[in-house]
Amino acid sequence: MNKYRLYIDETGNSDLSSSEDPNHRFLSLTGVAIELNYIKSEIFPELEQLKSKYFRSHPDEPVVLHRKDMLNQKHPFETLGDEKIRNEFNNKLLSLLGKWEYTVITVLIDKLEHRQKYTTWQFDTYHYCMMILIERYVLFLEEKKSTGDVMAESRGGKDDRRLKDSFERLLQTGTEFVSPERFRQPLTSRQLKVKPKMNNIAGLQIADILAHPSRREILMDENLADDRKEKIFSDEIIKLLNGKYYQKNGRINGYGKKKLP
Repeated sequence: MNKYRLYIDETGNSDLSSSEDPNHRFLSLTGVAIELNYIKSEIFPELEQLKSKYFRSHPDEPVVLHRKDMLNQKHPFETLGDEKIRNEFNNKLLSLLGKWEYTVITVLIDKLEHRQKYTTWQFDTYHYCMMILIERYVLFLEEKKSTGDVMAESRGGKDDRRLKDSFERLLQTGTEFVSPERFRQPLTSRQLKVKPKMNNIAGLQIADILAHPSRREILMDENLADDRKEKIFSDEIIKLLNGKYYQKNGRINGYGKKKLP
């Protein structure tokens, strides 16, 4: 039986009081499900080879890919300031992201709409997104007749505790559509794994690269996107994402891509 891991990246924050600020209106969670033997044998070595070629990554001092730092060409990504090198790296990265086998699930919540719709009852937006994300991951595991666990990037302190509490609550209470027993059956751990970025975990780096473009695609679907650039990290990646989203009965919307409320 195959074992998968869902690597989660968060974009935005869950603070409802900031929902009227256009820069903080949306919260999204993107999960990337990858079979663990595959990430070990294929993705990790190929990703390390890419980083070694362009950023001199070394096992003793590994380079960890981070979308914002790459976009802004911050250390150790200064070489991306050279247009020729940047284009070459971008093309290679896109080729790998298109070739690798993984499944993407993104849940986005419009906090302003959520706040306006539920004036007296306001579900915790982070837990709401986590609930929908893990619910679909369980459906994915059931279809694959596989087991799996879940990992998120550490943000430290209270944020990590919030992540873990939200996950544990799901497994205790279930949801309207999935019972606690059904959640627990394919999930091999009742605890969310939380690891820091510096641990050089390939799945978390892929989730980091895909999260913003996937969020942008959902906003574009809803005519809510602000139309700024970022070709490599948005529009080019969006083109390949449609072949990577989780689908059920041929449908992506509602499964691989879900907008709330």
